[in-house]
This record gives sequence, structure tokens and C-alpha cells, in this order.
Amino acid sequence: MALILERESQKWFRPVRDQFRMTYRLDHKMHEYQPDFVAELEAEILMLEVKAQNEMGDPEVLEKARVAREWCEAASKHVGRSGGKPWRYAVIPHSDVALNKTLANLTGSG
Repeated sequence: MALILERESQKWFRPVRDQFRMTYRLDHKMHEYQPDFVAELEAEILMLEVKAQNEMGDPEVLEKARVAREWCEAASKHVGRSGGKPWRYAVIPHSDVALNKTLANLTGSG
């Protein structure tokens, strides 16, 4: 994934703990969520999570995705007032990641 991001993004990074402060509830406990990657593209900023194919329907993965999409929606509204780039979240099955793929292929935007 890092090689694809290096090739296609303007810049990218792996977030550190507490960088986004996204929390979700699972089994009556609060958990913190940190995505795998964030990449700035020409027209948007992508928040990305790479997951094992067999975990794509897991309740925890789905809850993390819900929280991240809400965060991206709020961030997009905030930066939209100043002309910033919108944020978008995508979960990518690990089995789809290959050097011949593009971010558009992997995130369903192309």
C-alpha cells in the first residue's frame, strides 16, 4: 500500500495514536480508532484502512468505518468553508492491494 501511496499521492502518512481522536463503542466499551493511512491527492484527502478479506464484515470493522466516515464528513464540512479538500474514508481488502492497482481502483472512485 505504501508503494501505491508513494506513486499516486502528493503526500501520505501513517497516523499516530491520538492524532484523530476517533472513538467507537463495542461490547459496552469505548475504543480508540486510528486508520492505517492518510493520503492527500489532488482533489481530496483519503483516510484508508487495509483489512483482511475475511474481516470486511466484522462488526468492529464496520463500526470503525462508521466513525471514520462521520469524522470525514465533519472534516469536509469544516474545510469546505475555507476552500480545503474534502475527506473520504475507504476500507480496502488486503487481497486487493497490488502494485498494478490504482487508488481509484482500490477505493471505488474510478
